[in-house]
Amino acid sequence: MADAEQSLVNGVTNLSVNGNEKSKESGDEFAKGWGFQLPELYKLAVRFYKEKNGKALKLKYQDKLRLVAYTKQATYGKYRNDVSPEVGFLDVVGNDRSLSTDPSEWQAWQALGDMSQTTAMAEFVKQLDSLCPLFRPFTEAHNAEKQEQERKRHEEEDRLRREAEEKERRRLEEEAQQQLELQKQKQLEQEMQIRAALNQQTAVQFAQYAQQQCPNNKQQQEELIRQLQEQHYQQYMQQVYQQQLMHQQQQYQQMQQQAGNTAPAPPSQPAPPSQQMESPPTQQPASQPTEVASTPPQANSVTPNGTEGTTEKRQEGEGQVAPPALLMPASVWTRKDIQSFKDSVKHCQENVIKIGSLATATVRVPTHEDGTCLFWEFATDYYDIGFGVYFEWTIAPSTTVSVTVSESSDEEEFDEEQDPKNDVEQGTKKEDRPPTDEIIPVYRRDCHEEVYCGSHAYPGQGVYLLKFDNSYSLWRSKTLYYRVYYSR
Repeated sequence: MADAEQSLVNGVTNLSVNGNEKSKESGDEFAKGWGFQLPELYKLAVRFYKEKNGKALKLKYQDKLRLVAYTKQATYGKYRNDVSPEVGFLDVVGNDRSLSTDPSEWQAWQALGDMSQTTAMAEFVKQLDSLCPLFRPFTEAHNAEKQEQERKRHEEEDRLRREAEEKERRRLEEEAQQQLELQKQKQLEQEMQIRAALNQQTAVQFAQYAQQQCPNNKQQQEELIRQLQEQHYQQYMQQVYQQQLMHQQQQYQQMQQQAGNTAPAPPSQPAPPSQQMESPPTQQPASQPTEVASTPPQANSVTPNGTEGTTEKRQEGEGQVAPPALLMPASVWTRKDIQSFKDSVKHCQENVIKIGSLATATVRVPTHEDGTCLFWEFATDYYDIGFGVYFEWTIAPSTTVSVTVSESSDEEEFDEEQDPKNDVEQGTKKEDRPPTDEIIPVYRRDCHEEVYCGSHAYPGQGVYLLKFDNSYSLWRSKTLYYRVYYSR
């Protein structure tokens, strides 16, 4: 009996040495062979032992003793009389330490010495695998079940992600449609304001002329006045369009000259400064009422400043490069869901910019051949930031969005170039930059409290410059969350 005990103890001691050597294997290699990490596999092995012991698993006393020693080592670590459990040491085997007089029951644990708990777990699994052929199929079945659960979980996550992306896409499309409708409504309101201002300026002249042409017939007078007012509005808007197109045509000439194009479309005459739609005239030229009073226009007639004159000019300039289209004002709005917007943007690191103090970030967004309108959204953490939009009349080599962060001195130089007070003839504006129009001036926005959004209809081919200005902040850097997209 003593020889058997010594053999058992020596066997456990030898196992502990081998276990310490094999514990150097990485957890990934262990998981590769079994499909589980060691702690999870150990729990599965103990569960199998408890369920099958005495049924499908029938072991010798020495084998049970060795397995229990490994479990005690894995649970409590090295054997110590002062801290080791006093009761139930070998409950799994069916003996009680406090009643047993067989020293092999505690010597088996004591013989493991300084074996680590990880090594004890690994030795328990290997010993159980060598003693019971059913253990490996048991783990394989659980591994297959685990993989199936993982597969279902991934499928569910993918489904939820796709649903969220589709929901977000529909929301953006609805917002884009709403903004386009608001923009159309705003343009209609501007048209109504311009018509009202023009009608107020010419009300007396048109009424006098209508009385001369249709005396004693109120209905014909009103119809004639409506025709005169419509023609007057069309003439005025045509003048505004021509002025703006000529102004932008001059910028387009400069761009073509810089690109080496020797055949730009020259303006036929010097153009006055451009005039925006939302600024109706406050004073009618003196010659206009005189022409109307002396030569009454018919409903379908067109004066030299009307559409037919423009058609003739286009025919004369046929074959030349077309000038840029009319630069319309931008639409801006805000919304309150700032946290959900940040969460939706955070997963894309390219849409999160760190702007240091005294610095300015410029996001360059080229126009897309399939798009007609640009939309932008942005927000910050804790503090406000300056924001403005410019349009650069240049041909971008690609549609890739790029971001540059520069010091305030560089941005101040750029702002000076945008200052309308700079005179080209005085040489204050550099010639190495393409012509650039201001769409939204740079102002500080409280984008840490709500999401700032906006849209702008493409005026032509070029590059939008979204400027985020933190040059006024001496100490604080800003974290910017932004998103840009276009609509067809």
